[in-house]
Formats: sequence, structure tokens, C-alpha cells
Amino acid sequence: MEEKVITLSDEILDSKNMLVMKLLHYFIIDKKYNPIIIQGADNEIWLENLDEDYKVIRIVTENIRNEEQYKFDVFKTKRILKKIKKKTFSFNIKTLNIFLNIDKGIEFVQDKALDSLRAEKEIDIKKNKLINESFSDIKEKLKYTEKGMELFAKITSDINEHNIEDSEKAESIFKPKYPLVTYILVAINILIYILPVIYGNNFNFFTKFCLYAPYVRDGEYYRLITSSFLHANILHLVCNMYVLFTLGSQLESFIGKFKYTIVYFFSAITASLMSMTFLKDGISVGASGAIFGIMGAMLYFGFHYRVYLGNALKTSLIPAVVLNLILGFTIDGIDNFAHIGGLIGGVLMNIGLGVKYKTSTFEKVNGLIVSFIYLGFLVYTAFIFSR
Repeated sequence: MEEKVITLSDEILDSKNMLVMKLLHYFIIDKKYNPIIIQGADNEIWLENLDEDYKVIRIVTENIRNEEQYKFDVFKTKRILKKIKKKTFSFNIKTLNIFLNIDKGIEFVQDKALDSLRAEKEIDIKKNKLINESFSDIKEKLKYTEKGMELFAKITSDINEHNIEDSEKAESIFKPKYPLVTYILVAINILIYILPVIYGNNFNFFTKFCLYAPYVRDGEYYRLITSSFLHANILHLVCNMYVLFTLGSQLESFIGKFKYTIVYFFSAITASLMSMTFLKDGISVGASGAIFGIMGAMLYFGFHYRVYLGNALKTSLIPAVVLNLILGFTIDGIDNFAHIGGLIGGVLMNIGLGVKYKTSTFEKVNGLIVSFIYLGFLVYTAFIFSR
């Protein structure tokens, strides 16, 4: 009796294994999906791209032979998707299950957020209406001139290069950088508070540079900026500088010094204009409007990188924004209109400037247009409507 020798290449070149490799190559290289590491998820591969219609692609190689196995698979999948929703701060995670080994007699559960298909062979993928509607180029992309081990080598090489590139991009974004602009802003705020006190002209300095709408309308436009560097007392200064130092240094590291500087001063101006609109003849000072702009920009940045920052957004940043806005409406003496004006300004300007590797040119152009429309609207309400 003749024995058959099974080599590693035989296992690698199994048709279903090659189909898995081709699908991984398509979704990772062409559609920019990223692998998700799921503890305890054996014989299945999870991929995510929050910018696609199908946020999650799940390739299942496990043998599913009866309804009981399938129902448990659905239960397990939905439980994992709930965790992904929480982590990525997403309300809806539309998912596509691709089953490579499932009994033909099993009927798929009808679920708006969970689609499924059978793909025992490559032809099943190419003929499936569901996947072709969402990925119209998949038929062509699954065609390769390479065969056998040459194809396997190409696919693995491309995926490895892609993973290295993604790692380098993430490192370039999240690697800590020296927050020079934040340090300068903090230093200026502290000096502007200390020097007038030392030279005994604090009151005159305060009245000359604070935000006072009638004077701004008379031509003292510099107050829109200078007021954001003044503080009413030492506690006011310390609280604002602490938040500016901790949050500002992070945003500067994430988006870069140039973008950070523009976001800061644009937010300071929109905060002052919003304050002028609603405070009328009131006086306003403080960096908190610009700081709320930093919060807004961080929210937009965090949304795009919510795979990395989803937990921080939910547990720290969003609660901090909401709490401070609530306090602003309940405690006298807080210019909450400046906070709101700066928050919106920070979000819009960061859309216009874009998030590296995430924002398209179209989104940037629209963001800049909306930012200047917002600025123009505030100029109108501050200088004409509320006069």
C-alpha cells in the first residue's frame, strides 16, 4: 500500500486556504480593513474599516453543521460586536459574515446589521449579489496572474508590507512630540498675569485688553485675541493652564504645531465673537474659549482614531465637555457662550485642516468653507445683529 506524503505547501495551497488569503489581500490591501484581535475567537478572522458600509468583515473557517452551532455563532458574534461598538464609539456596526464551511441547509438569521453568505469556493464570492453590491470590484481583484506558492508569497508579502506601513503611520501620529506651542501659550498666559501685578498697573492693563463688546465694535479688534490671555484671578489662571497643558500638549502632538496653532487662535476668536453676541455689555476674559476649541478638535480627531481613543473619549473627554457646559449654565460668572463658540470653532477648523491619513481633500474643503461661514455668521451677530 502506497503512502501519501502531505507537505506544508499542500496545506497552504488548499483551495479554501487560498480563498481566505485572497479575501484577506482584497480587504486589507484594497479596502484598507484592519485586523481585529479577538480573544477566544478561533477559526475566524475579524476585519474592521469604520469608513466602509460594512464596518466589520468576519471570515469564518469553522465547520458549522447544524442550527445549534449556527445560533451559538450568531450569539457570540453579536456579543463581540457590542464590545466593538463600545470601543469604537459607534452606534451601528454593519457586519458581513463570510462562512466557508457551513451546511447548505442552514438558513441565515435576518438582521439589518448582520449579513451572511456562503463561500465554499471562489466562484461563490464572484456570483454573490450581496457582496458584489458593496464591493463592485471584488471579481477583478480576486484575479491573479501568479499561481501556487508564488501567489501565496505575493499575498503574504503585500499584507506584511501593509501592516508595517500601518504601524509606521500610527507611530507617526501617536509618538509623543515636544509640545513647544503649548508651552509658549502657557508661558504667555502666566507672564501676562504676573507682570502687570508686579508693576502695579493690573487694573489698567485688564481694562485695556479685556473683551468688552462696545469697544471692540468701535475698532479695538485686538481684544478678540488679547482677552483670551487675561485671567480674573490666580485660581482662574491655574485651572485654565492645567487643562491647556494636559490637553493641549496631546492635541499638538497628534495634529502638529501648525494646525494646533490655527485651531487655538480660531477658537479664541469664535469664542470672543459668540460672547459678544450674548453678553452684550458684559466683560469677559480667559483662555477657556480657546481650550474648549482644543476639546472640540480633540473630539473630531478622536472620532477618526476611535479604535485607539474610543475609551478615552467616552470616559474622559466627552464627560469633561458635558460637565463643564452644565457648570457654565448653572454657576454665575462663567462665560458659557464663549465655551460654546470655541468648541464649535475647534471642531469646524480641525475638519478644515484635516486629520492625517483620515480626512479627504473634499472633507477639508467643506470644513474650511463651513468654518468661514461660521466665522462670518458670528461677525454679523456680534457686530450688527446684537448691537
